[in-house]
Order: sequence, then structure tokens, then C-alpha cells
Amino acid sequence: RTFAPKGALTLDEKAWNAFPYCRTSYYSHYMKQDMTLKVESMHAAGAEKHDNVHSLPPDLLAKRVVVDIDIANDPLHSPGDYKEDEDPAKYHSEKTGRGPLLGPKWWETTDMPIMCCYKLVTCEFKWWPFQGKVENMIQRVERRIFTNFHRMMFCWMDRWYGKTVEDIR
Repeated sequence: RTFAPKGALTLDEKAWNAFPYCRTSYYSHYMKQDMTLKVESMHAAGAEKHDNVHSLPPDLLAKRVVVDIDIANDPLHSPGDYKEDEDPAKYHSEKTGRGPLLGPKWWETTDMPIMCCYKLVTCEFKWWPFQGKVENMIQRVERRIFTNFHRMMFCWMDRWYGKTVEDIR
């Protein structure tokens, strides 16, 4: 059975990477301006919390919902997401000596270098009566992606540590 018309579930992705700021936007040719999804990332060194790293104006700052992600201790979305070799609470980097990430609020007691990645997810789905359900689903999926990706990135540290940008590309 057909769930949606051909092309309705296809998104174009555009990404701008200018570290420490990155932005990825998604566009649906089918829904046009009725669906927008934008993910902005700001990377900041250290464990200090920045209240408004994305410089949101007061009206948007008041609407913002902050979701902290602890890659070592937060529960995963599903049991299938767990991989023992991608568990920051068990991983130890041979090249850097970093890890494992142990205990609650491990970032407050470690002497390891830390970088926080602040993600701002903006989504709108303007088709009633699906708007709230789809926007909430997008936020849940993005949280799952961020959690799993950053767990992998930490545990794959020895694969990329010491490489240049040219090596990675």
C-alpha cells in the first residue's frame, strides 16, 4: 500500500560547515514551505554551560526547550542502538588515554579535554492535524541521532585522532 505520494518523503539536505558553527537544512519539494527542518551546531571548548550560545532573541529563547545529552549515561532509544564497542562508559582510547566516561556528571570531575556541542533544532510541519505529532517525532528522532552519533564519535576516537582535515576528506 502507498503511504505517501512519490517524492513526498524525499528531503534535500544542504550543509554549511564553518567550525565551530555548522548548519544543516532540509527541504521538501513536495511540502515546500509547509515543512522546514534546520539543525544548527555550535561547538564550545570546556564543560561550562552556555545559556544562549546560538544568540537567540528573547522571544525564541523563551520558547526554547533545553535537552541535555549525556553520551555515557543516558538511556538509549532502543536496545538495538546499544553496541558494547560504542559504549563511552567502557571505551578507553589507546592514542589519547581518554575514557572511560564514568559516573553521573563525569564531565565535572574529569581532567580530560571536553568539547560541548550545542544543537539547535528548528522544525515546522504546517499540516493540521499532524503538526504537533510530526514535530515531536522529529525532535525525538534528532535526539536519538545526536546521542548515537556522539557516542560513536567518542568511541571511534582512535580512528580519527591525529588526522588532518585532508586525511578525513
